[in-house]
Amino acid sequence: MKIGEMNIDTVAIVGAGTIGASWAAFYLAKGFDVVVSDPSRDAEATVRSYVEQAWPALERLRQIDDDAHPRRIRFLPALEQALVGVQFVQENAPERLDLKMSLLAQIDRMLDPDVIVASSTSGLQMSLMQQQCRHPQRCVIGHPFNPPHLIPLVEVVGGDLTSAQTVEQAMCFYTALGKRPIRLRREIPGHIANRLQAAVWREAIHLVEAGVATVADVDAAMTQGPGLRWALQGPHMTFHLGGGAGGLEAFMARLLGPMQTWWDDLGTPKLTAALQAQLCAGVDAKAGGRSVEALAAERDVALVRLMLARDETRLPHE
Repeated sequence: MKIGEMNIDTVAIVGAGTIGASWAAFYLAKGFDVVVSDPSRDAEATVRSYVEQAWPALERLRQIDDDAHPRRIRFLPALEQALVGVQFVQENAPERLDLKMSLLAQIDRMLDPDVIVASSTSGLQMSLMQQQCRHPQRCVIGHPFNPPHLIPLVEVVGGDLTSAQTVEQAMCFYTALGKRPIRLRREIPGHIANRLQAAVWREAIHLVEAGVATVADVDAAMTQGPGLRWALQGPHMTFHLGGGAGGLEAFMARLLGPMQTWWDDLGTPKLTAALQAQLCAGVDAKAGGRSVEALAAERDVALVRLMLARDETRLPHE
């Protein structure tokens, strides 16, 4: 596949946990040959099962290219075998800096210098991860949102030694595949989306801890309220509309004072053992006996319906 100046036919998935398996399904759907490397003996069975379960959702979203097939996948646990002939690497190892540094250095030694290595890290900084690489200029973060085969977002940011060309090529690559990449102008722990959801979850925990509401009601406050609007326009544009004809300027003039008092009153809960138990009990009650696997399957079915509806009503600025 020709994407800008890149010719990419084979993508390597290094690390085949939930994120890696989802990425594998996505790249297969886009017509690539996919080679998976993971030391776990269960990796092949797990990924094949994941791809099989993900394929119908990708079909419903019309995300499967004409030449795509779930059988265009190979499993080679040994990195030196798996990386032969690949043109793009998506790394998904566990979120440990020492492991990531060592793994990226190994990958770097085995590839031609112009092959991009994109890390799915959810919060680590590439400037630290790339330090042991001989060719750090080709290392970049391409952080997806779970599950990557469905959610469009990819956060792209380079490290101190990443070249501007690599960042641009990664942006072009994900865009060409139908993703919605966003470019971070500088590194920050947790990137953007995880920091946003961490901020919301912190206050959600505080509200439970303070006895304001149950876990289920706090979740409902999000899904039945701001979450609906944010899915369409995000917080800034939502508040712009909240200002009426005067837009965001009018909104801030009218409500910035009250909102500042809310910010000042936001909680900083400590996840004690008792509070963790309270949250887990609340989630278990809301789950109603359904397993994590069943809940995830329900989520993915609903995600597909939501994304199809959103595509039909997509706003111009999105």
